[in-house]
Amino acid sequence: MEILPGEGVAAAKVGQRRDDVEARIGAPVHPRRSSKAVYNTTPMLVISYYDDDTVELVEIGYSGDGGEEVFFDGVQLTYRFMDDVVADLAARGHAYEPTDIGYRFAPGFAIFSMGSRWALDLDPNASEDDPRRIVEGVSVAPYEYFDEIDDEDEDDEDEDN
Repeated sequence: MEILPGEGVAAAKVGQRRDDVEARIGAPVHPRRSSKAVYNTTPMLVISYYDDDTVELVEIGYSGDGGEEVFFDGVQLTYRFMDDVVADLAARGHAYEPTDIGYRFAPGFAIFSMGSRWALDLDPNASEDDPRRIVEGVSVAPYEYFDEIDDEDEDDEDEDN
């Protein structure tokens, strides 16, 4: 699945109405209506909605083990070592900044790892304590969206001190 930086994916774009998205990809896995919905697509989509039922953020998970993965600019983003993904994107001229769980990229997306996969999943020669992170998902929204999240985190840290 190819991402559209700053927009989402072909099936769900920032600003689209929930009804339009669900007409294309079906109802969410959990039938109750909430601000975040999980869809049974391959790879899996998790879409956050604003109060007016328009798409705020599109997240795409990894499939793993030979399933369909997420791509941008010819680079496989998910189910690869994070450092390799960052190096490939940087080589194509895409600016990035680290976040607490991954990296955000100037075109309008972020890659992340929640630590649920380990290096042995991709490298049978890795040791059990290999620290390499695997990209488990991609978040897509306008670049400013990710900046706002970091600003909120900094405000929270200031309040804690």
